Amino acid sequence: MSLVYEPEEDSYLLESVIKKYCKNKSVLDMCTGTGILAKSALDNGAKSVTAVDINKSALDSIKEEKIKKIRSSMFQKVKGKFDLIICNPPYLPKDKDEDKESELATTGGDDGDEFILNFLDHVKPHLEKDGIILLLFSSLTPMDEINKKLEKEKLISKVIASTKMFFEVLEVLEIKLSN
Repeated sequence: MSLVYEPEEDSYLLESVIKKYCKNKSVLDMCTGTGILAKSALDNGAKSVTAVDINKSALDSIKEEKIKKIRSSMFQKVKGKFDLIICNPPYLPKDKDEDKESELATTGGDDGDEFILNFLDHVKPHLEKDGIILLLFSSLTPMDEINKKLEKEKLISKVIASTKMFFEVLEVLEIKLSN
C-alpha cells in the first residue's frame, strides 16, 4: 500500500475557500490524496466532482460513490472541461533525505516548481471558458518560472487566501483565463 498524503494545513487552507466556488459547478480535484477537497466540493453543492491521483491507494480511500475517480498522471486520462479545477500539488523542493514514497506526495521537483509548471502546461484544455483554478503553493516554491508561465498561457492570478506556518507561508491562487 502506498503512502496517501494526509490532510495538513495546506489542505485545510484550500478547503476553506472551496465552498465559495463550487455551487452548481463541475469540479476536478487534481492530486486528490484522501479526497478531502473533492468531498468538500460535493458537500458544498458541486453538480459533479472528479478526483484524480496517480496513487491507487489514495483513490481507494475515497468511499463517496458520487465522486468519479481517475487514476492518472496529471491530465493523461482526464477528459472534458470543468468549471473549477482544484490542485494541492506536491510543491516542495527535493530533499535528499526524504524517502521515495513520501517524496511522491510532497516534492514538486528539484526546485519545487516543476510539477506546477507541468500542471499549468496542461490545464487550459480542461478549463471551461469562465472556469477557475484554485492552486495551492508555498513560499518555499520558487515563483519566477510559474509567473512567467501564467503570463505565457494568458492566465491571470491573485492570492485569495494565505496562512503563515513557522517555516513557510501557504497561499491559494485563484487563476482565470484572461479574456
